[in-house]
Amino acid sequence: GKEFTPLPQGREPEESGLAAVRRTRDVWFTERNRRVALSLKHKGDKLFDARSAYQRVEVYDTFEYGPMLALDGMIMCTRQDEYAYHEMIAHVPMLRHPDPRRVLVIGGGDGGTVRELLRHSSLQEVVLVEIDQVVIDASRKHLPFLSESLDDARLQIHIADGKEYVQETDDERFDLIIVDSNDPVGPSKGLFDEAFYRNAHRILKAEGILITQSESPRFNSAVFRDVYRCLGGIFGPPQVHCYLSFIPTYPTGMWSFSFSAKGGLHPTAGLDMVRSDAFSKQQGLRYYNAAMHAAAFALPPFVQEMLPHAT
Repeated sequence: GKEFTPLPQGREPEESGLAAVRRTRDVWFTERNRRVALSLKHKGDKLFDARSAYQRVEVYDTFEYGPMLALDGMIMCTRQDEYAYHEMIAHVPMLRHPDPRRVLVIGGGDGGTVRELLRHSSLQEVVLVEIDQVVIDASRKHLPFLSESLDDARLQIHIADGKEYVQETDDERFDLIIVDSNDPVGPSKGLFDEAFYRNAHRILKAEGILITQSESPRFNSAVFRDVYRCLGGIFGPPQVHCYLSFIPTYPTGMWSFSFSAKGGLHPTAGLDMVRSDAFSKQQGLRYYNAAMHAAAFALPPFVQEMLPHAT
C-alpha cells in the first residue's frame, strides 16, 4: 500500500484550489512590548474600533477566546477567560466582608466586575466610575456577556475621573472599593499613586476593604512592588495581602490583586467556607469557590520575596 507520512503534531493539512480561497484570512492581533508578545488569531474585520479622548478601543472576534476587548493594543478581557479575573476581584472581598452594602468600582466600564458584584442580593448600591464612555458603549454593543448588568437598578454610572471622584467623596462612604484599572499608563496612571490610595482609605467605612488589580509579579515587578509598599504605608503592613488568579491572555498568565483591610479584617481567617461554596454553586461560577479563595493567598516564594512584608 501507499506509505503515509504523518503531519507534524499540531499542524493542519494545507488546502488548495477553492478550499484555500474560502479559508478564513490569516489575521492576528498581537499585544507586544519590546521583549514579549502574545498573538491571537481573529476572524478578520474588527467588531468595533474607535479612538476616544483617552485611548483606542477595539473589539475583535478571536477563534480561541471569542470576543475580545483591547485598549491601546492591550488585551483587557476575552469571553473565554474573563471570569478568572472578574470572579476573583469581586467575590473574594464580597464573601469576606461581614455586611457589604455599598460598593465603589473605579474603571471596569466593560461591566464584568459589576456583573459579579450584583449577583449578591445584599448589595444596596454599586457606583461605577468609568472615565471613558466609549468603553461602555463598545461593551454594551459587542460584549453582552460582560455588560448584562449595566442597567441594574442598584447601579449608578458616573463618567468621570476615578482619582477626582474619590478626592471629592465624603469620608466613610463605602464598604468596598474595587479598582478595576488598566495598566498604569494613560488614563489609569493616577490610579496607582499614593494620593489616590489615601483618599480610597478615607472614604472606606471602618471595616472597609480596598481591592486593586496589582499587575503581574513576574511581568511588571516594579509596579507590583510599588503598589504593596504604598498600600502598606497607608493601611499598615499587616492589613495588606496579595492574592493570585491565572488568566491565559494576560502577560505571564499570573495576575495579582491586593486586599487591603481598613479594620484589620483577614482575607481567609474566618471565611465561611460553606456559604462561599453554596454561593459559587448557586451562581454557576467557573473559577471562584471556597478552596480557590483560600488557595489564592498561598504565594510562591518568589512572590513573597517581592513583598515588603509577610502576607
